Amino acid sequence: MRNDFTLAELVIVACADAFRGNGEVLASGIGTAPRLGAGLAKLTHSPELMMTDGEAFLVENPVPFGTRPAAPAFSGYMSYARVFDIVWSGRRHVMIGPLQIDRWGQANLSGVGAYDKPKIAMLGMRGLPGNSINHLNSMFVPNHSTRVFVEGEVDIVGGVGYNPARWQPGMNRDSIDIRRVVTDLCVMDFEGPDHAARVRSLHPGVSFEEVQAATGFPLIRPDDLGETPAPTAEELAVIAALDPRNARASVFKDNPPGRRAA
Repeated sequence: MRNDFTLAELVIVACADAFRGNGEVLASGIGTAPRLGAGLAKLTHSPELMMTDGEAFLVENPVPFGTRPAAPAFSGYMSYARVFDIVWSGRRHVMIGPLQIDRWGQANLSGVGAYDKPKIAMLGMRGLPGNSINHLNSMFVPNHSTRVFVEGEVDIVGGVGYNPARWQPGMNRDSIDIRRVVTDLCVMDFEGPDHAARVRSLHPGVSFEEVQAATGFPLIRPDDLGETPAPTAEELAVIAALDPRNARASVFKDNPPGRRAA
């Protein structure tokens, strides 16, 4: 049993697992942990993933966080138009960090409160509506609480989910695929009956009851619920190489250990 890892490193590995078996798609991790997770996936179990340098090129290897090699190994030009071609064709998997998520997997990036007069205004819709109906999506939540996992609908629906009330007859729902939600407490998905939210794994030292208390809607506890896998020595080495300046230490306050004390 490994104990020499941080919570950030644990969730980076969990984020990487979300990209497992995706095939040759563009892996886009938004934020420190998702980006390092996508890079870890590329360099370990999913070498077929495509990645960009964050500017205008596809790269053969992930660009280390906070640095840029003098001559990255480019494999193709990635124009703005080509990004949309990939989005619309479904050949992308993005991991985002929304303000709110509800029981149907609907996500809110825009703000808290009413749409016409929000208490807090954030990024706006960005590309979330189109992304959520065209390709794989996952989410990362650094502070699992009822303020994020809300009771009822999110305040502003930007990311499309499985809410039947939002779908009209004849609309094609086949492309909706919310693959994983990684938080500081657990890993979740929407693979329960009728896309109900369920807990896939609990982080070391966390109980299902703690997760449910921090969630504004009911969660399914599967019979085979286990512990989120700890990082291996190989994975920790890859993470360190991808993050030489240790940006991962700032993902969570005080950079806590990955195994919570009893």
